[in-house]
Amino acid sequence: MSFAYRRSYRGPLRAAILDWAGTVVDHGCMAPAATFIEAFAGFGVEVSVAQARAPMGMAKRDHIKAIIDHPEVAAAWLARHGSPAGEGDIDAIYDRFLPLQVAVVEQHSDLVPGALEAVQAMRARGMSIGSTTGYPRAVMAVAARAAEAQGYVPDCVISAEDTPKGRPGPFPALKALIEMAISPVEAVVKIGDTVVDVEEGLNGGMWSVGITATGNEVGLGLEEWLALPEADRGRLCAAARDKLSRAGAHYVCASIADVLPILDEIDARLARGEKP
Repeated sequence: MSFAYRRSYRGPLRAAILDWAGTVVDHGCMAPAATFIEAFAGFGVEVSVAQARAPMGMAKRDHIKAIIDHPEVAAAWLARHGSPAGEGDIDAIYDRFLPLQVAVVEQHSDLVPGALEAVQAMRARGMSIGSTTGYPRAVMAVAARAAEAQGYVPDCVISAEDTPKGRPGPFPALKALIEMAISPVEAVVKIGDTVVDVEEGLNGGMWSVGITATGNEVGLGLEEWLALPEADRGRLCAAARDKLSRAGAHYVCASIADVLPILDEIDARLARGEKP
């Protein structure tokens, strides 16, 4: 009879990698959705809110390509321009998108209620706080400055241009760990509100937590959300929970403000030698 040694990490979580819009700032992930619609409108093509939101979380040029690849949008582009959209067209839409996004992001940079307290509680546990985003550097410069004015300063900010490929690949989250000198990956939790956030964490070997009420899958600003009847809130969150769970999230909660009990559970699982 023979046995093989199986190495396992038994310590607590060492870091959280947080998304930005819809997770820590911009309740409902409002800034990018409206800007994509406006950018396409500049080329005579109408894009619905659902079409604009579907690829949310990707690097923004990749997001634009994903919108263009939607059959209805592709057909509308062909009808308007007489030929399918090519790489040059994607670049042109992105060039229009970027200044629009820079102009609007500060208007949607309020911290999600309870986010700062949750981050402070994570730091009190000894956790580092990294961040990744689908926003390019020019947009993040504005968003990060607005967040800092409200007290939120993560240990690193990895923008869409900082890795060769973005979400759903693990590269932004892994770069954050390199910059913070954090290991092993199973001692890290990725928290975000989109499918590609969930996949980023999973592909990096991390715990992955999905966010519903404040995020893209519900897609409502704070005032709209608070005005909803409780039954409607529950229905929207249930649909978002189902989507993020099917994407593979280990846990799903309404807001980053609700994540602390999940961190306790992950710590307990790590202490038992479990991995994501």
